[in-house]
Amino acid sequence: MKTLYVNMKFIVILLAIMMVSCQSMNNLTMSVTEPAPVYIPSTIENIGLLNRSLASTKNKPLDDIDKILSIEGKNLDSDGANYTLQGIKDVLEKDMQYKSIKMMSSDKIENPGMGIFPSALPWGTINNLCQENDLNAIITLSFYDTDTQVAYKTRTVEKLNAFGITIPMIEHEATISTYIKAGFRVYDNVNKVIRDEIVTDRWITAVGKGINPLKAIEAIIGRKEALLQMSTKMGQDYAYRTYPFKIRVTRQYYVKGSKKFEIGKRRAQTGDWDGAAQLWEQELNNPKAKIAGYACYNMAIINEINGDLDSAMTWASKAYTDYEDKNALRYLNILKKRKNRNIQLQKQAQ
Repeated sequence: MKTLYVNMKFIVILLAIMMVSCQSMNNLTMSVTEPAPVYIPSTIENIGLLNRSLASTKNKPLDDIDKILSIEGKNLDSDGANYTLQGIKDVLEKDMQYKSIKMMSSDKIENPGMGIFPSALPWGTINNLCQENDLNAIITLSFYDTDTQVAYKTRTVEKLNAFGITIPMIEHEATISTYIKAGFRVYDNVNKVIRDEIVTDRWITAVGKGINPLKAIEAIIGRKEALLQMSTKMGQDYAYRTYPFKIRVTRQYYVKGSKKFEIGKRRAQTGDWDGAAQLWEQELNNPKAKIAGYACYNMAIINEINGDLDSAMTWASKAYTDYEDKNALRYLNILKKRKNRNIQLQKQAQ
């Protein structure tokens, strides 16, 4: 019992310390630009879009069987694949970097179909396709596949009849879920590099209810349109992978330790970060090492807010090395990672 009491006491003290630590800091969020997941060099000006999802002649019988077994509608995969590529084309055509975005024929390419991600095309094949079509790079829809599942159930519900009397009735409900999966590759023929290779997926679900099975099956109506819309978005989303993007990140800064930190907190809350920084700067020479460390840490924060990552890292490093602020060490590692991503971002902009 004594051991249990000691352990409980230790836990309570630890929780109290954690609560005090959390209360001494406030959160802030800021917008950060991340490098493009897929880098397309500025030397790439003409891009071809190649649909490899359609089965070649010798593979078509097996592909047709696969479509029957998966309850697919007529030409569902073919139309969905075309809409996916069109989604890519719509985005890239708006970019001034590219002179042309061209849809290509896949007649000369061996395609397995059946939702299989095929092996990469040989560079000899890619080079021939690029020369024939005056291209620098090719984006392939390597495969596109849908799988449909139908769930059907009935239940008893109460409804008013024509005379306003509540009577029990059987309600039929059909749920049709379609799983869409697509694979992409980007061939950079200038540098002979596969820039990207990825599989993406989406779900669309339609539900129909009615007092008879036909009403419930109406859930199928509009399913193809929903699938084509989703396919277009999948293509657009993939094209956006070639661009830098913004995210919101959370940072913490000290708001307690002295009167100036408390005033700085209120200034920061009103958006006056420079005013808050003036107060933090005054605490850099505070005789209390802990307070001086807090000030160094917060100076790192204001420098990151202002876009000066080098100065931010210098201040965070000082807060840890000179004042043993462990939060500063964690923050320093975050800043280093962001610095590396910024270097990557700058290279992509060249």
